[in-house]
Amino acid sequence: MKIIKESVPAADGFRMPAEFEPHEGCIMIFPERPDSWQYGGYAARRAFAAVAEAIARSEKVTVCAGEAQYDNARAILPEQIRVVEMSSNDAWARDYAPTFVKNAKGEIRGIDWGFNAWGGLVDGLYFPWDKDNKMARKLCDLLEKDVYCKRDFILEGGSIHVDGEGTGMVTESCLLSRGRNPQMTRDEIEDTLKEYLNLSRVLWLPCGIYGDETNEHVDNICAFVKPGEVVLAWTEDQGDPQYAMSKACLEYLEQVTDAAGRQLKVHKLPLPKPVTMTAEECRGLDGCWDEPTRSPGERLAASYVNFYISNGNIVMPGFGVPEDEAAREILQGLFPEREVIQIYARDILIGGGNIHCITQQIPV
Repeated sequence: MKIIKESVPAADGFRMPAEFEPHEGCIMIFPERPDSWQYGGYAARRAFAAVAEAIARSEKVTVCAGEAQYDNARAILPEQIRVVEMSSNDAWARDYAPTFVKNAKGEIRGIDWGFNAWGGLVDGLYFPWDKDNKMARKLCDLLEKDVYCKRDFILEGGSIHVDGEGTGMVTESCLLSRGRNPQMTRDEIEDTLKEYLNLSRVLWLPCGIYGDETNEHVDNICAFVKPGEVVLAWTEDQGDPQYAMSKACLEYLEQVTDAAGRQLKVHKLPLPKPVTMTAEECRGLDGCWDEPTRSPGERLAASYVNFYISNGNIVMPGFGVPEDEAAREILQGLFPEREVIQIYARDILIGGGNIHCITQQIPV
């Protein structure tokens, strides 16, 4: 593995492919952190395993597990899923596994961004995050991919979406937050994204999902389903604080064009009614730095946009609510060539994210 510091992907002819382009495989991390995953993480591990099995129907899956959980991961996961021992602080593969880029020859390289647990000592969610910050480079070594070193720039994979044709999408609330790159201007941040993802246009949505503790990652509010088309999390309830947030994103998307000059087609994906923590769930979580991780009645950032596009399937969350089926039908209509698999994901959501957050694709 070569660590590349003297050049950037765009200059070398590399671009970030869209998630709907073909994959070599997918990376996940086995959950075990007791202040993220309730009651020893047993329910969360079952949910992670269900996601891994669904993805493995059409692409290779590699699951990283810490030393304490390696045997459990190997026992619960089917034999066609590779399990490797690798230390981490938590289980968010989207955010600190490598972002992969490719060139016209099909050569794949990784990008090793800096990670500081979504805000560092300003508003980060846990400390330390040192093991997470090493995972991108370790995974590139495992996968025999050269890697661009960009650890001086804080970025999570869940904070970016691309269409594979020069358009990127982020949220202002996340990328301009004080805990990430406060020394940089918006233009400097955008230029970095253009250099490393090979973009010519970056779309800046104003915000994300209400209560999203990542400072509102884009992958929870909006995603590309194909070039020129996006799906946007939506509610018709004007009394919900999410209504103004989704409306602001819609108004922005309706007035911008992508890198190819296209007006974006926006598909609304209704949100579930607010999903909140129960007292019983809260009792199953360890505290973090003497503070409770969750509180009874706390609203979680539930969104059906947090789905993963595999080679043959759409793997999307369900919450055991009436809105699940309508959301599944909308996504099935948007991806007629892929089977939509809906997985009960409340036990993932309690940890702070969902199916897209726990997966990272490796392009072909």
